[in-house]
Amino acid sequence: MYKIWAIFRKDLIIEFRTKDSLTSMLFFGIVVLVIFNFALGSLHETIRSAVPGVLWVAFTFSGTLGLNRLFAAEKENGCLQGLLMIPADRGAIYLGKMLASFIFMLIAEAVIFIIGLVLFNLTVWAEIPYLLLVFVIGTLGFSAVGTLLSAIAVNTRLREVLLPLMLFPVILPILISAVEATDIILNAADYRALKLPLTIMTAFTILFGTISCLLFERVLEE
Repeated sequence: MYKIWAIFRKDLIIEFRTKDSLTSMLFFGIVVLVIFNFALGSLHETIRSAVPGVLWVAFTFSGTLGLNRLFAAEKENGCLQGLLMIPADRGAIYLGKMLASFIFMLIAEAVIFIIGLVLFNLTVWAEIPYLLLVFVIGTLGFSAVGTLLSAIAVNTRLREVLLPLMLFPVILPILISAVEATDIILNAADYRALKLPLTIMTAFTILFGTISCLLFERVLEE
């Protein structure tokens, strides 16, 4: 547990000092919202039904930028081998990195979500607890598989291109369920339909997290 916390704390300290990932994530996410705001500006009657897809597009692309930087510090400073020499199970390295990615994404999503509410003129006070549950589960699943694929892509020349190509097809079940769940929360009167998308998201998050943790050691050694 201490090793997980040490890696998690190290990534947080580096990010809060440099703000490289968070700045790029927020900038990209806000740009996506602004573009969709202009594109959907004339559709006032249906704009609330489009918001779930818009939000998750912004979350996904900004999160991918953050994943591209997840192992960048170790790669750029030649410390990737040093990371492997830590006397800890490789699963601890994975969990520390994954939790750091998860926190970065949640911070970016919170800011993007608030700006989205302003741009699209939405009021969602009563729905926030349900939305928070969907955002947490969806982001955790995204970070779980994204951390593994980021470790694979970091040693390639075109990691900025390769990572999305690997990530998006794998994460599609979680993204579809997240959009569906968000749409139910924002646009449906009956929340009982939330059970299916939340179950799918949770199942895939557990599956991706377990497989990624087991494969992470082999990925790092390659």
